[in-house]
Amino acid sequence: MFFSKHGGSAFSAPEQDEILVQACRVSVRLGRHDVLQDVDIAVRKGEIVTLIGLNGAGKSTLIRVLLGIVRPHLGQVRRVPGLRIGYAPQHIQRDPIFPMTVRRFLTLGTKPSDRKLDSTLHDVGLLDRGILEHALAEISGGEMRRVLLARALLRKPDLLVLDEPLAGVDISSQSRLYRLIANVRDVHGCGVLLVSHDLHIVMAATDTVVCLNRHICCTGHPQVVTRDPAFVALFGAQIAFERAVYQHHHDHRHDALGEPMPPETSTDHRHGTG
Repeated sequence: MFFSKHGGSAFSAPEQDEILVQACRVSVRLGRHDVLQDVDIAVRKGEIVTLIGLNGAGKSTLIRVLLGIVRPHLGQVRRVPGLRIGYAPQHIQRDPIFPMTVRRFLTLGTKPSDRKLDSTLHDVGLLDRGILEHALAEISGGEMRRVLLARALLRKPDLLVLDEPLAGVDISSQSRLYRLIANVRDVHGCGVLLVSHDLHIVMAATDTVVCLNRHICCTGHPQVVTRDPAFVALFGAQIAFERAVYQHHHDHRHDALGEPMPPETSTDHRHGTG
């Protein structure tokens, strides 16, 4: 569906390479503060898009805009009619005093068959069906991330939105979890939009990286984004040095507060491949 400040219309359901959700020149202002400025982003069916940026960059606000929770001050958001979204938040409160089981958590608001539960648990790497009877507060961080992913998948989503999917996951499990997300994309054919700070793993598991600092600093294939001057300014030269070299043109710079500088004060940055 198409949403904007000035009304809306619909565009047709997607083919394999078509867009599921798209923000077009979106701006959000809270009081006198611009949280997002002229942002463009799109997620296609079968594509993994990773949104990166420092704290305060506007990532959570942009996710809420795409989900339809926040309306932009300016710009438009387009979603295909009937788009089903599965959302896995970064955190949920797990209270040991209220011992909700994994089964109860997964079936809140829905009634999947035992066969569907089994297949979904298998898809997210929870092969021991006995976990369904465990208290939610007692499972590990890695298991919790998989349970959240399973709950999102039970909605049969066209689009998976995953907020910091490695939160609470030990380092040894991070790579496996990202491979799992890629496999879920392949099996279910859904688009995936995830927010992450785990850049070293993101680079190996993502089709498109979008670097946000209230506006889009740079976007593209991971090998391109990681050597963009705006990326280096945000995350440091060492991270860029450890990534592949690319050829890229960036058309603006940022001041000390992260604001984009006017075009007349910007310089062109060109980098050769190596």
